Amino acid sequence: MYGPPYPRKECLLLHPAVGRLTGVDDPSAPDPHPPERSGPRVPVDRAVILLGLFVLAAVLLLGQLKTPTPAASGSAAAETTTTVAGTPTTTHPGHATTTTTTTTSPVAKAKSNVPVLVANASGKTGAAAAITNELQLAGWNVQAPINATAHVATSSVYYVSGQKVAATGVAATLHLPSSAVLPYTTAAPVTTMGTAEVLVVVAPDLAGAGTTTTVAPGT
Repeated sequence: MYGPPYPRKECLLLHPAVGRLTGVDDPSAPDPHPPERSGPRVPVDRAVILLGLFVLAAVLLLGQLKTPTPAASGSAAAETTTTVAGTPTTTHPGHATTTTTTTTSPVAKAKSNVPVLVANASGKTGAAAAITNELQLAGWNVQAPINATAHVATSSVYYVSGQKVAATGVAATLHLPSSAVLPYTTAAPVTTMGTAEVLVVVAPDLAGAGTTTTVAPGT
């Protein structure tokens, strides 16, 4: 009934509070010497230098893109022509620009645009035609002369609204004082001015100042 006795096996149990055995590593504890990563490591200062070189190269590239390309030597550059007040001005590359400005006075504009009528109120035959011829030679736009409805003692230059400058210019051409320039009213010794905008009433003081010419009777 009784066989040979089984050999006794001893088991060493440690309480958690006791600690661990000396020389036995705890697999759950972190490794104080982590393994190094494989592959080459780039120092921080070298990375900063590379980044600076990249930024510098980008700035230089942008500067070259914005710099205008000079015209090729031997090629003809474009010429610029500018017109100021009807006078063309040509600008050649490499030369100073010369601008010619022509100023036209209001009187000069009125000479070709404002029709002028001369009426003879002097009683001298041909006086109105002579003054008409004189104004025409001075560049004024004149109409055929007429006779006034009455004789006057002093010559006058009448103007419609807005044509005082032209009337003043006509008076200056005939060497009349500025006091002779008056706005047109029905008191002027003419039946009508028609399409004229300036009326010259020739009196004896102006009748002998005109240029001698062949005229129609009564004017």
